[in-house]
Amino acid sequence: MAGPLRIGVAGLGTVGVGALRLLTEHADLLAKRCGRRLEVVAVSARDRSRERGVDIGAVAWHDDALGLAADPGVDVVVELIGGSQGIALELCKAAIANGKHLVTANKAMLAHHGTALAMAAEEAGVALGYEAAVAGGIPIVKALREGLAGNAISRVYGILNGTCNHILGAMRESGLDFAGALEEAQRLGYAEADPSLDIDGVDSAHKLAILASLAFGRPVDFEAVHIEGIRHIGALDIEYALELGYHIKLLGIAGLTERGLEQRVHPCMVSVDVPIAHVDGVFNAVVVEGDYIERTMFGGRGAGAGPTASAVIGDLADIARGQILPVFGIPVRELEAIPAAAMARHVGAYYIRLMVVDRPGVITDVTAALRDEQVSVEALIQRGRNPGDVVPVVLTTHETEEAAMLRALAQIARLKTVLEPPRMIRIELL
Repeated sequence: MAGPLRIGVAGLGTVGVGALRLLTEHADLLAKRCGRRLEVVAVSARDRSRERGVDIGAVAWHDDALGLAADPGVDVVVELIGGSQGIALELCKAAIANGKHLVTANKAMLAHHGTALAMAAEEAGVALGYEAAVAGGIPIVKALREGLAGNAISRVYGILNGTCNHILGAMRESGLDFAGALEEAQRLGYAEADPSLDIDGVDSAHKLAILASLAFGRPVDFEAVHIEGIRHIGALDIEYALELGYHIKLLGIAGLTERGLEQRVHPCMVSVDVPIAHVDGVFNAVVVEGDYIERTMFGGRGAGAGPTASAVIGDLADIARGQILPVFGIPVRELEAIPAAAMARHVGAYYIRLMVVDRPGVITDVTAALRDEQVSVEALIQRGRNPGDVVPVVLTTHETEEAAMLRALAQIARLKTVLEPPRMIRIELL
C-alpha cells in the first residue's frame, strides 16, 4: 500500500466536521478503495477552543489558514471556509502555487474565479476537485466530466437550491404564503437568518455557471446568468399553477440555442407529468440531455453535513488514486467562448397573473396590449363576480419572444384597472 494522502482542512463548520467524521469512520474502507490511507494531518478554523464533536488533538493546528498551503506535511488542501473573495481565495491560490492538490465546496468562488483557478491548477499539475460545490451529495461533476464524456450535451437543468424547493413545496402543500413558508424554513433550519442568496436565486446561479462550463466546454461566466428569485411568487400563483397542471420550481437552465448559450435561473411552471416536478423538500435534481443518452436525471440531497462531506471525500479518493483530470473536462486553454444568448430573445410560453378591477372592457384592454405585441393567448381564467371588486385574471400564452412579452406587460401595467404589477412566470417545456 502506498503512503498516506496527507490532508489539511480549512474550515471546521458543518461540512468540515462532517468530512473529518467520515474520514474517521470509514478510514479502513477508504484505504481499501484507494490503495492508501486518507489522513487529516492539519486543520485551521477561527476558534480553536470550540467543541466540535470530533477529536483533532493529534493533528497540527494553524491559526492562519494560509499556513496549510505552506505546510510541507500537507499533500492536499480542503477549503471549506466559503466566500468568493478573501482568505478562501487566497488559500486556494497559495495551495496551487505551492504544488498542493485542492478540494473545495466553494461555489461562489468558482463561479467568479473558477477559470483562473483551473488554469493555475492545470499549469501546476495538481488536481482541483469541486464535486461538493454543486448539488451536495449528487455526483453531477463526475457524471458530466467522466460518465457522460461521450455525449454532446444540449441542455442541463435542475433544482439547485433546497431552500427554495422546500419553500415552494410548503406553499403548495400547506397553503402558506411566501413569508409564512420562509419563516417555517428558517425555523426548521433549512433557510439562513439572511436567506437572500437562496431566495433571490444567486446560489443557484453560482452552481449553474459551473455546470454550464462543464457541460459546454466554456469558461465560467457568472455574469452571463440571468437571475430571478422566488420572492414574487404568491399563494394565488401556486393555486393557479395546480389548476393548470403545473408545479412551480426554481430551476437553473443552461442550453445551446440558435441564439447562443442560455444560462438562466428563475421560477418555472413545470408540468406535473415530468419527474422533476415531484422532487420536493430540500432535495436537488439535475437533468442532462445529450445526443446519446437522450435524457438522464440525477437526484439527492443538495446540502447538509453528510451529503456535502461525501462529495468532498469523493474528490479526495480520486486524488489518492492519482486521478487528475482537466478541471472542466477539457483543458482550460481549449475552453470555447460560446456567445451568450440574450434573455430578451428567449422564446417560450408564459403564465401571467393580473389583479384588476372587475368592470367591462378590462379583458379587452389586456388582450389588445398582447395583440399589439403579437402575443397569442392560450388560456384565460377570470373569476370576477361583483363589478368593482378587485379580482385575479390569469392567462397563459403560446410561445413568444421575451422582449415582446415584456413590452406587452409594460403596457398592461399602465392600465388604470390593473392595480398591481403583473406577475410573470415562464412555462418550461421539459
